[in-house]
Amino acid sequence: MFKRDLDLDKLWDGLLTQLEKSLGKKPKDLNAVLFIIGVQELGHGARNFSKEEKQDLMHIAICKVLSLSGYYKLEGTDSQGWPHWKLLKKLPHFDLIEQEKLLKMHVVEYFEQEVGWTLSVSSNL
Repeated sequence: MFKRDLDLDKLWDGLLTQLEKSLGKKPKDLNAVLFIIGVQELGHGARNFSKEEKQDLMHIAICKVLSLSGYYKLEGTDSQGWPHWKLLKKLPHFDLIEQEKLLKMHVVEYFEQEVGWTLSVSSNL
């Protein structure tokens, strides 16, 4: 389990580096990356969002990345183009650290599958 955590940390660091190259600024944490995914999935481009919209964007991102493992399914979009998701299966009960690991694994998978980035664990220990 320790190696798996190290591998995830390396993949995550690689993702943050890729995002910094792409955006010109390194996201500071998981929430910032989820916000980026939410904006991408909304598809309305970058703009100023209200606090409530930012929360909605993070929810969109969480649903999208967890849909890769079948937890959510896109139901459709509303009249303003905001996606709505349906929970398909109950999420496992994890503590906060395990929840963060689950989300990070799915975020890495999102960028590999949906964006086409190649992220790998280098073996330079």
